[in-house]
Amino acid sequence: MKKIKLDVYSLSGKKANKKVELDTSVFGLEPNEHSIYLAVNSEMAAMRQGTHSSKTKGEVRGTGAKPWRQKGTGRARIGYLRNPSRVHGSKAFGPKPHSYEKKVNRKVKALARKSVLSKKYFNKNLMVVEDFSFKSMKTKEAVSVLSNLDLLGKKVTILVGEIGDNLFYSMRNIKGVCIVPALTASTYDLLDNNILLADLVGIKSLNDKLVVGG
Repeated sequence: MKKIKLDVYSLSGKKANKKVELDTSVFGLEPNEHSIYLAVNSEMAAMRQGTHSSKTKGEVRGTGAKPWRQKGTGRARIGYLRNPSRVHGSKAFGPKPHSYEKKVNRKVKALARKSVLSKKYFNKNLMVVEDFSFKSMKTKEAVSVLSNLDLLGKKVTILVGEIGDNLFYSMRNIKGVCIVPALTASTYDLLDNNILLADLVGIKSLNDKLVVGG
């Protein structure tokens, strides 16, 4: 398979003396917009709880007896007090708990992730650093790193092989920054940002997983 080379940066913002090799089948293919739509639509639907519920005529509190006889009273006929057209009655065709799951083929999901990664690469919105070996849990250090990489104030998704405590606690209070394990990153995670920032372990593991169709 053909490879593409991507510059690797240090946390100081300078280019390292090495490049990372990535497969064009993951980072260099023609983006498939429809697969991205299907994957994101499915992921957003899966986030809905679907626990909404309204009461039917059998669940509303009250008697089920016929209030008055069918004819002879001069009033409109009525079968029970809990029908939807009456005050304190039930809800007609109201919502009930159900799943919003939308199934998407596994290969389509993989294609969607590859398409997003390719778009990020072509648009130069993909950066790779050697590692996120933070010395402390201070937000000040994280702000300094983002400033060095010229990413301060931008919406950034950080892809890592493993989320360390120092990285998590130093980044969690910075607006617009999201940290995601590379292997579990969804299409929406990869798409919903201005810049994808990955460490070497994260970008390589994501590349290896998608090369084999995962």
